Amino acid sequence: MITKTYKGRLTDLSFFICHLSFSVVLLALVSCTQDYYEKGEGKYSLMRADLCIVHTDETKAIHYAVTDEGDSLLLKEPYTAKWLSTADTTYRALIYYNVKSESNDEKTELISLSRIPSANIHRPDYFKKGIKTDPLGFESIWMGTNRRYLNLGLILMTGETSEQITHTLGIVGDTLMHNPDGTSTYHLRLYHDQGGVPEHYSQRTYFSIPLHTLSADSVAMTINTYNGTIEKRIFIKPRK
Repeated sequence: MITKTYKGRLTDLSFFICHLSFSVVLLALVSCTQDYYEKGEGKYSLMRADLCIVHTDETKAIHYAVTDEGDSLLLKEPYTAKWLSTADTTYRALIYYNVKSESNDEKTELISLSRIPSANIHRPDYFKKGIKTDPLGFESIWMGTNRRYLNLGLILMTGETSEQITHTLGIVGDTLMHNPDGTSTYHLRLYHDQGGVPEHYSQRTYFSIPLHTLSADSVAMTINTYNGTIEKRIFIKPRK
């Protein structure tokens, strides 16, 4: 499944649309981008952001969300959006909501909900034109308490252009290594093709990798950044 953007609009050719401020292709599927992912302070001190799983009912509406930390959020009002195009389906999302105080009722006040698609892992021979690793900015890699997803936060350099040119991102699955301590590590690479997009300003993007299909104890992600190649290793199973 390939995702393309033209003139600031990202369109997943199979099932969703979201608006962006830059052009990017998310190969093998990754995410819509967000301008930020952080806890609010000051004016929005009650606001919180979490990655979560949401499920549509028979009317394609969402009534609750389950965060990566295991919290179940029952929404005050059903939520609908164009990207929620299929009934009785689970979606990966970023939720902004007001934290309940003792005086609040049991339902959550939703501020916004945005889709965060998941990235499939592909073997190197999937990339018919070779594996590109153009540099980008690395921000974070983490896993939620429920250990269902590995999440990446990246910084892409972009700029205004009249041409229909795009970034391309993907995940390359290289080798499953067995370590001397009896554990195993799945080595991954981040695929990135700048695609001729101007590098005038930065834009954050996030995506998630589902972990239920991986039998390894840890993942080692190699990323080519503007400061050189880095490797980030994270245990995806509890250490014995």
